[in-house]
Amino acid sequence: MNTGLKITAFAAAITATFGTAYGVGKGIGPVVADKQPAEHAAHGEAKEAEAAAGGGHGGHGDDKSAPAAGGLQISEGGYTLALENPRVTTGDRTQLRFSIQDDNGRKITAYEREHGKELHFIVASRDLTVYRHLHPTRAADGTWSTTADLPAAGAYRAFADFKPAKKDAGAITLGADLAVSGNYTPAELPAPAATTNVDGYDVTLTGGLLPGKSSELQLNVAKNGKPVTDLQPYLGAYGHLVALRSGDLAYLHVHPNGEPDDGTTKPGPDISFTATAPSPGTYRLFLDFQHNGKVRTAAFTVEAGKAKAGTEADVAKQEQESPGHKH
Repeated sequence: MNTGLKITAFAAAITATFGTAYGVGKGIGPVVADKQPAEHAAHGEAKEAEAAAGGGHGGHGDDKSAPAAGGLQISEGGYTLALENPRVTTGDRTQLRFSIQDDNGRKITAYEREHGKELHFIVASRDLTVYRHLHPTRAADGTWSTTADLPAAGAYRAFADFKPAKKDAGAITLGADLAVSGNYTPAELPAPAATTNVDGYDVTLTGGLLPGKSSELQLNVAKNGKPVTDLQPYLGAYGHLVALRSGDLAYLHVHPNGEPDDGTTKPGPDISFTATAPSPGTYRLFLDFQHNGKVRTAAFTVEAGKAKAGTEADVAKQEQESPGHKH
């Protein structure tokens, strides 16, 4: 493919992506986390804007009044995610630089630490086949930088999940579009499956997402047919889960029911989460877990409101019990 054709294909891919995101975003409601605190609501935004695309970091509240998930807006509550290089090339050492800026364009340098980090930075391709949970470093002037392995060209979304060190400031998740140049071929979303294998580990998902109701997602980790009972803490938990909705990539960030050293939570093989989906739809779940000093990511496709084979009884039970998020 010559250079002119590459540029044309790239521009067409970006245009198609923006159109898809707009259409899907208007067609279905945003993802919500079970019981999210009021402080996580958007600051200084009209109620209509909050309902359409509010900030969202998994937390506590009730299903009827839970605010929208984050990542749908580049600016919220007086903060903006500013990517210094929104167009990059593919590769295993792709450089990414960004900052969080206030309404006056000043870079933010003070953050509250959440789950061991000042800021969580996630990059996912629009087709949800590439997912990276990155740990950028912050310079004194407020500029964050990191490298990423982005193996495929196309449209991506970058998410910054943080809490400003400011009185009465809540947690915020901002999202910005990232374009990776090159020959672009969109991939189909993997079909729903109860088990996936990553780096020799078999991870099995039990339960499902329920529209408008809290439900438990339990993940079991095994290797060579044996349960893994010595998972290591990662970001203050035995597992870290992010859910992204197919289409607009609305972002839901939750943590397990229980934590290390709480006297009841075991280091595997099971890790459970509680979450709520607002409506039927397709979601991609990404579980980060650590074992033998290395973090792996297991991914699942889930149809909200549809039970997987063999788990119908589990979903029906969840509908009746609606367990709380023990965080």
